[in-house]
Amino acid sequence: MRRLERYPAPSGAANALWHVYRTVSFVKAVRNFVFIQLSRYTPLLSVKRWIYRRVLGMQVGEKTSFALMVMPDVFFPERIKVGRNCIIGYNTTILTHEYLIREYRLGDVVIGDEVMIGANCTILPGVVIGDGAVVAAGSVVHKDVEPGAFVGGNPLRPLGTMRDAAEGRSE
Repeated sequence: MRRLERYPAPSGAANALWHVYRTVSFVKAVRNFVFIQLSRYTPLLSVKRWIYRRVLGMQVGEKTSFALMVMPDVFFPERIKVGRNCIIGYNTTILTHEYLIREYRLGDVVIGDEVMIGANCTILPGVVIGDGAVVAAGSVVHKDVEPGAFVGGNPLRPLGTMRDAAEGRSE
């Protein structure tokens, strides 16, 4: 179950996204966008980590690596916490917000230590990925992942054992 804070759209709003700059400042959104784009393209892991920690306010553990094109949440990156010695795969998106028709939702994303997330994953707001978990490429993480689990797909489901993951096999 995702842990989300729910806020109604302003009365008379076409949808919640039309009022996004009531929930986050335009200047913050533009600044975050510029620095996220810079970090998406830089091959220097230490520069990415510095931007994520010092500019965006994310909590990022030591030896954690973000591949090219990783997209942290533009509006609320400070709600992302990633443990130590993790790998976040190419073109993964980590969201901490959802703007819907009648409401918007916010939720922290917590990624434990020694987690591996494959390429092209989407992590939705309000989830916790436990220590040592492996998320297969192309997955949508819409619920919590237990420590040590090997999961994947859309919808997310168990794929096998950690031994299978280490050997590159799944169901």
